[in-house]
Amino acid sequence: MDKRFWICGIVMFLAAMLLSGVVHAVLLKPDYLALGSFYRTDADGQGYMPWMLLAHALIGFAMTWIYRQGFSAGKSNISQGLRFGLAMALFSTIPGYLIYYAVQPLPVALMIKQVVFGTISMLLLGVLLAYLQPRRVVL
Repeated sequence: MDKRFWICGIVMFLAAMLLSGVVHAVLLKPDYLALGSFYRTDADGQGYMPWMLLAHALIGFAMTWIYRQGFSAGKSNISQGLRFGLAMALFSTIPGYLIYYAVQPLPVALMIKQVVFGTISMLLLGVLLAYLQPRRVVL
């Protein structure tokens, strides 16, 4: 794992944190507040921030590592990024929210929003990763 891998992983970690903040702290916050005490309050959630940082670091570095293994030279960066983002959404994001819905009493509208926003986030992360091209030799 070279310097480019670490740089791409850090950029992806930061982008994943940013997108997650927009989705959950802005777009879905009213939905979460409507559920009352089902979710943690902002103050209570701050104590769990190290877990959130770890989760997004894993997302950033895992996506970088996996993308490095399957990059195809000569194909459009955007199409590869979208394909990769969709694969990640189908592998993790969408099944995760479907499982949450199956085991937690969440409204179907919230689950659909989580799936849609989560999939869009993965597509954007995939395009960013394709742009960064973690297998490229030069920075």
